[in-house]
Amino acid sequence: MLAAASGETLDRGSHDFIPRVMPQYRAWMSRYGKVFVLSSGSTSSLFVARFDMVKRILSDRTGLYAKVDPGPAILALLGMGLVFTEGEDWARHRRVVHPAFAMDKLKMMTGAMAACAAEVIRAWEARAASAAGGEVTVEVGEQFAELTADVISHTAFGSSYRQGKEVFLAQRELQVIAFTSIYNRSRVPGMRYAPTESNRRRWKLERKVRDTLMAVIDERLAAAKDAAGYGSDLLGLMLEANAGEDGKRLMSMDEIIDECKTFFFAGHETTSHLLTWAMFLLGTHPEWQQRLREEVLRECGDAEAPISADALSQLKQVTMVLYETLRLYGPVTLNARRATADAELCGVKVPKGTGLLIPYAILHRDEEVWGADAGEFNPLRFRDGVRRAAADPSALLSFSIGPRSCIGQDFAMLEAKATLALILRRFAFEVAPEYVHAPADFLTLQPLQGLPIVLKLLDPQERGI
Repeated sequence: MLAAASGETLDRGSHDFIPRVMPQYRAWMSRYGKVFVLSSGSTSSLFVARFDMVKRILSDRTGLYAKVDPGPAILALLGMGLVFTEGEDWARHRRVVHPAFAMDKLKMMTGAMAACAAEVIRAWEARAASAAGGEVTVEVGEQFAELTADVISHTAFGSSYRQGKEVFLAQRELQVIAFTSIYNRSRVPGMRYAPTESNRRRWKLERKVRDTLMAVIDERLAAAKDAAGYGSDLLGLMLEANAGEDGKRLMSMDEIIDECKTFFFAGHETTSHLLTWAMFLLGTHPEWQQRLREEVLRECGDAEAPISADALSQLKQVTMVLYETLRLYGPVTLNARRATADAELCGVKVPKGTGLLIPYAILHRDEEVWGADAGEFNPLRFRDGVRRAAADPSALLSFSIGPRSCIGQDFAMLEAKATLALILRRFAFEVAPEYVHAPADFLTLQPLQGLPIVLKLLDPQERGI
């Protein structure tokens, strides 16, 4: 089914990529309903597309529904950080990482976020200014990937941002290896540990990432000994929290490295796709693009005014569009858990060891929860906030819900708002004619052939100057 769907493309007005990305689940749901069992080899999994059951799974605090073993290729990419740790280890990690993502700390990073975005936008302006009619076509997907890597490099590693870019490049290659390993049809036992060409390359990249991060951490620890402090970036805040009040470290250096891997990959990969899909939706809905531009000029000032965190917090319509983007094109299409003991889930008996598959993308299109227009782009559904956007207050699952919800969601939203505000103040844009609408799942949802956007410089009056 996946092979048959891989060549299909969508009309630009359609947001239903399920038949292309997850055709097997759509087919099985039409035959068996929202809950059914499927098997892969000796592993059985319960497919769960009912919100009442999903809430029970994601809100559990007893450890009954644990994360699945990601395998060595995914661990090489993300590390054994907050995403995969369980129980006491997870609680210990969260105590160290959480202070770095407090909103008051994130607000202080707004300047760095805006500065990185402004650099990219200045390059677009220069290209547009020298082009006929002030228009230029830019493939924004790759540009946003580099931009968000710059942002996380500066905000996570501060003055060591160049080493951060080295981590970004290594993780890009590790992502390809991880994706290939997941969809490799040959399942030879033990092959993922054999010295194949792919595994040897993965091991080499793993060492490079570890050595690079360890060098940055060693610098910070040395500076702290000299009373210079750990720094005010994400890494510095995390190291400070890790030191503890009595000087006893809560986490080992290997655990700190794993957390760096986690927030570095998650911090740029998911935000870059959020921005890409937001540009697609605004580029195909010019009326919403204009509404957002007027709001940005009203709350943030003209194109020359600096961007502040307080001004960004007033961008209600921008927030609505970003939430609707996450609903329709969230980075993660499917989440998986496993039952650690025999359980009863809303009347369904789930034996120990059973996998649980939660199809976020399908749940976000459930008309019983989101209404008859669930398949359409309608940011107004979020006008009264996330919890009132659907029949169920926990219906938006892009950042997950419950105790394991994404710790970096405020970071992602702040960065996305800052970047969109800067773009909207300087350009009008539309999706280029050559764009092919074919969403694809490469660990995260992204346009198969990138997103070419036609950018047109606004005249001074349109920029509020």
